Amino acid sequence: MEFNFLAILVAAIVPIFIGFLWYNPKTFGNAWMHASGLTTESLKGGNMIKIFVVTFILSFMLAFILPSLVIHQMGAYSLTQGDLGALPSYDAFLKDYGMAFRTFKHGTFHGVISGIFLALPIIGINALFERKSAKYIFINSGYWILTLGIMGAIICGWK
Repeated sequence: MEFNFLAILVAAIVPIFIGFLWYNPKTFGNAWMHASGLTTESLKGGNMIKIFVVTFILSFMLAFILPSLVIHQMGAYSLTQGDLGALPSYDAFLKDYGMAFRTFKHGTFHGVISGIFLALPIIGINALFERKSAKYIFINSGYWILTLGIMGAIICGWK
């Protein structure tokens, strides 16, 4: 089993695209700015090239680790430590289950579960210590639950 680097690159673009839609003033942008304590003027002061480059790098890192969460076969692959010919049982496993659960739907499911059980607690804990509101937690967590669902779909379903 090999990484689909093209799927990972495409999935790494998803957070930027969804963020553009999610944090747009016509969707959740104004509510997010209010919950974050930001203003339109304060947001204009950022170096957007740096922000988008670093965002893409971090998104790529996230997309790179997602196969281990959304593709079941990665568990068998990790057991062999990348030596695919290590045991005949690995070949037998792939013969029986090679592309099982490799669908966009299944990837979406695991991506959403990752968002709920990874992103939500991390954002929630940080927000509690930063004294942010529940609205802040739900807006940011909702973004990551949706984003990870789409990223998971791309990575798991794109064979």
